[in-house]
Amino acid sequence: MSIILNIETSTKNCSVSIANKGEVIAIKELNNGNYSHAEVLHPYIEAVFKQANLSFDNLDAVAVSKGPGSYTGLRIGVSAAKGLCFAFDKPLISIDTLQSLANAAKITEGVIVPMIDARRMEVYSAIYDTNYSSLRGIEAEIIHKDSFVTYLDRGSVTFLGDGALKCKEVITHRNAIFLSDYFPSSKEMAVLSYEKYKKNTIEDVAYFEPFYLKDFIVTPQKKRKPLF
Repeated sequence: MSIILNIETSTKNCSVSIANKGEVIAIKELNNGNYSHAEVLHPYIEAVFKQANLSFDNLDAVAVSKGPGSYTGLRIGVSAAKGLCFAFDKPLISIDTLQSLANAAKITEGVIVPMIDARRMEVYSAIYDTNYSSLRGIEAEIIHKDSFVTYLDRGSVTFLGDGALKCKEVITHRNAIFLSDYFPSSKEMAVLSYEKYKKNTIEDVAYFEPFYLKDFIVTPQKKRKPLF
């Protein structure tokens, strides 16, 4: 057996699964429109082990979505994954969030553009072909009417993820397909983490950090006017 725990917390979907040789045998996730990761992640980890009738001793590796995505969400997921790796002396595997999201789309032509909402009109995106091979790396970009026009003029482009919803308002090309109800999930992580496990492509648990893509910016609070 190759038992891998997969943890996905990069967006509002808090998702945990256990897979054996790339096949999901237990999964639990919550996408209620809020960031509930701090409250539900650890109970979900315990729940999937119970569903699979396994213990932490059966674990071969821990995989975590490395980003890009929510700064806080990524910190929570990576901290939990690293803690388990330290506690049970297991290898850590990191999975590209957008690659995992792209794997949720099953298309036979054109390209896949997985997108994560980065607020306002900005998204984190990448481009993949129908075999999920990378055609363009991850970028943070402002969406406008001519975004991805080079690919749209060649054929169909499937925009996938919560970032696709804002694109639908701006990109009106006839070859654009929008699937906005998809979120990164630990389900799609399973095959990717198993492939990395077989190749022993692992991270240094002590030094691994999420891929934020952009620096975290704290918005200062406005000073309140005195009442008197």
